[in-house]
Amino acid sequence: MKQKSSVNHSYLSRFNANSRQKAKKSQKMSHLRKLAAGWMILQTFLVATPTLAQKADNQMSYGQFLQKLEQGDVKEVELDETAQRARVTLKGEDEKAPQKEVVLFENNPRLSSRITKSGANLEVRSSLDRSATASILLNLIIIFMLLGALIMIIRRSAGASGQAFSFGKSKARFQMEAKTGIKFDDVAGIEEAKEELQEVVTFLKEPEKFTAIGAKIPRGMLLVGPPGTGKTLLAKAIAGEAGVPFFSISGSEFVEMFVGVGASRVRDLFKKAKENAPCLIFIDEIDAVGRQRGAGIGGGNDEREQTLNQLLTEMDGFEGNSGIIVIAATNRPDVLDQALLRPGRFDRQVIVDYPDYQGRLGILEVHSRNKKIASEVSLEAVARRTPGFTGADLANLLNEAAIFTARRRKEAVTQKEINDAIDRVVAGMEGTPLVDSKSKRLIAYHEIGHAIVATVTPNHDPVEKVTIIPRGGAGGLTWFTPGEELGLETKSKILAQITSTLGGRAAEEIIFGKDEITQGAGQDIQMLTSMARKMVTKFGMSDLGPLALEGQEQPVFLGNDSMQRSEYSEAISSRIDNQIRAIVLQCYDNAKKIIRDNRYAIDRITDILIEKESIDGEEFRKLVKEFSNSSESELMVHS
Repeated sequence: MKQKSSVNHSYLSRFNANSRQKAKKSQKMSHLRKLAAGWMILQTFLVATPTLAQKADNQMSYGQFLQKLEQGDVKEVELDETAQRARVTLKGEDEKAPQKEVVLFENNPRLSSRITKSGANLEVRSSLDRSATASILLNLIIIFMLLGALIMIIRRSAGASGQAFSFGKSKARFQMEAKTGIKFDDVAGIEEAKEELQEVVTFLKEPEKFTAIGAKIPRGMLLVGPPGTGKTLLAKAIAGEAGVPFFSISGSEFVEMFVGVGASRVRDLFKKAKENAPCLIFIDEIDAVGRQRGAGIGGGNDEREQTLNQLLTEMDGFEGNSGIIVIAATNRPDVLDQALLRPGRFDRQVIVDYPDYQGRLGILEVHSRNKKIASEVSLEAVARRTPGFTGADLANLLNEAAIFTARRRKEAVTQKEINDAIDRVVAGMEGTPLVDSKSKRLIAYHEIGHAIVATVTPNHDPVEKVTIIPRGGAGGLTWFTPGEELGLETKSKILAQITSTLGGRAAEEIIFGKDEITQGAGQDIQMLTSMARKMVTKFGMSDLGPLALEGQEQPVFLGNDSMQRSEYSEAISSRIDNQIRAIVLQCYDNAKKIIRDNRYAIDRITDILIEKESIDGEEFRKLVKEFSNSSESELMVHS
């Protein structure tokens, strides 16, 4: 029974499959029949169009025509045997009246004798048969359309085959004399990098100065720096100053899904560069192709690795490429292969870092040339307020200020637009102000807590602005003006930052009680915990001593031994947690003490902040000084 059921099941499945195939075939045949029928109808319609167009209201039926003949009312008949039509002129009608048209049958053997017997004049004419001509023209149009489609298909296939052979061609943009419109005078804020790169330009223009004493120009220069500091702008300036052939390409343009294409493009690029030497090659974002090579899985068949190997060979291999200077840019030098960074390939690493005060001032002067800036705007003050800004940030700042000016229909950019642009760049887009409520008062106390703890705590950056206007998803913000010595911070300064970060939570607890603290300090707590952990595990600023208990965050590569693993025992891990907790709790106690000691000033300044919604740093410090003195005088009176 089981075998029978399985046989029946297989038979039914084959039967269903055959029926589905037959249904599909019948469906295709029905579509073809519909298409053929539509074509025949269209052709008939087009052929019959000249005849149908001649129809008008002056027609006469065949029976009416015979009746008129018998009554003797017909004066003249023009018979067209080709078109099977007759044009009839009746007696008693005006000469200018149109003739009546009669559609005849195909066989009319006695019609001519009837017309003659009725006494009407008979005239036989034969018109041209246009149906055959229209059919021929229609078929010719179809043939031409088919030929055109065939030509298009052939051209596309030829183009595709041509693209298949051009995969290995370099996609570098080539300029015989790169007219970028940018000179070294248009680049500010990175003077040390400009000096090093000017040597390249001098060598390309006057090489005898160096070759006379046996000096060789570096083969490659790697521009390293954070995003937005001006690496690509420097390359454009070199191209504009040098006046030599210039090739520019991005690292990602070497890598394709087909193995060997990237290496072929590298070979083609350096082949073109040899033909135009001396010349410059600029590779932007070289980390896309120059990442550290792995080992094991994939071996040497990886496309990116083959591309990198070919790049290493072309830069300094068996055959030297003299007269070719490679300039590359990256913000990730830590992921580049060590073979790429050695002397002979990239001899120099030019650091393009954040600009200092003078550099920011120069950048602002460069980007303000084509903008209408009011006379009262001080670029020096803007430069002092923007430590840590890159060249791209400063350019964006002035552009945002210009947008604000155009939106407000002003003639020139004023200080208000500059301030609003700084707030937009630092904190994000301004939101809708909060209505006066408990939530608004709580946010105000939170932000005043940050600001007053930072102001009272020594070694902290000065307060730049306090606001309770929502920006960038935050209900209120307090930001500070960092010093020029970025990246070099003392233990006391880090502890001051942790204490001020806890000022918001401390104000909530002291003013409203422990049960009324909110989640608004969540991001603050994450940030200060990270700072405290770095103090213990990386900076050696705890009782555990000067020990690096956690390594630097390195990307994991195949074959790399520095995999993520625990670098200390469980006992040390417990001590690390205790040290972090001790640091945070000590700072929290200090923050709460500052809030209690300055309660009078906090209440008064909070009322002002709720009314004005924003207080700048200078005004805030004056208010703290004023209300602190008044609170001391009140205490003396009470005592």
